[in-house]
Amino acid sequence: MPRTPRTRFAPDRGLTTRMVSTMFFIGLLYVVFVGVLVVLLRGAWPIVLILAGGMFIAQFWFSDRIAAFSMGAREVTPQEAPELHGAVDRLCALADMPKPRVAIADSDVPNAFATGRNQKNALVCATTGLLRRLEPEELEGVLAHELSHVAHRDVAVMTIASFLGVLAGIITRIGLWGGFRRAGGRDQNTALLMVLIPLVSAVVYAISFLLTRLLSRYRELSADRAGALLTGRPSALASALTKVTGQMAQIPTRDLRQAEPFNAFYFAPAFSKDGMSRLLSSHPTLEQRLDQLGRISAQLGRA
Repeated sequence: MPRTPRTRFAPDRGLTTRMVSTMFFIGLLYVVFVGVLVVLLRGAWPIVLILAGGMFIAQFWFSDRIAAFSMGAREVTPQEAPELHGAVDRLCALADMPKPRVAIADSDVPNAFATGRNQKNALVCATTGLLRRLEPEELEGVLAHELSHVAHRDVAVMTIASFLGVLAGIITRIGLWGGFRRAGGRDQNTALLMVLIPLVSAVVYAISFLLTRLLSRYRELSADRAGALLTGRPSALASALTKVTGQMAQIPTRDLRQAEPFNAFYFAPAFSKDGMSRLLSSHPTLEQRLDQLGRISAQLGRA
């Protein structure tokens, strides 16, 4: 993993260790997954390798554009959003890091996210719902959280780590929908392959999902800590967290469902009222996040 350019965001060795470990296990899983597909689909191995490699490269190089487009982000100029740009300018100067592109997503779901494989290609986006609800200090706390993701490069790691799960999930769905069975004909060996491939894909998807969720929960706590230490106002971030989480309950279920697939990128998770996403959440609980910010506030007070 390329070395992260130094900023004034507090370094987090625990996050670095977890990112390296996750990338190692995801990479190992990726090699095993492709290897199994090559063995099972003997004659089609060149196609398997080309497709897997092509999708991986596309996911890495275009991840920021794909994510921004999917979440409705529209890049804005300082003239269009002077308050948002001003907050990002102040935080980037404070953190001694390059200014990312700034965007707004037209959504009433109060949230923010960052994308980009490195600091030069980064984009930070806030929704109209967030901008309308937060006070300036609260908004800076949220933006500091998102900028720490860029500084620590965990956005890029999450994007790469999630790729194998996406690929395995697609193959699993094709198998469950009967796509392999229809293509397999009546040959007994082919029929066995059509059962094994979705089964292997499902196992790989489950392992990849768990690994990325474990990393995601830790990186959110790390971003809260780094953002609070940079601004010196953990109470503002805690206030934003409480306000955003409370407002989620008032958002229409349809809008929350549209946002749920992107929870791993968001500042706070969007859960539909009847969803089961809380069981394997991409974020730590609100209580955990507030408890950590409370401890940071006490430490800064003593200092």
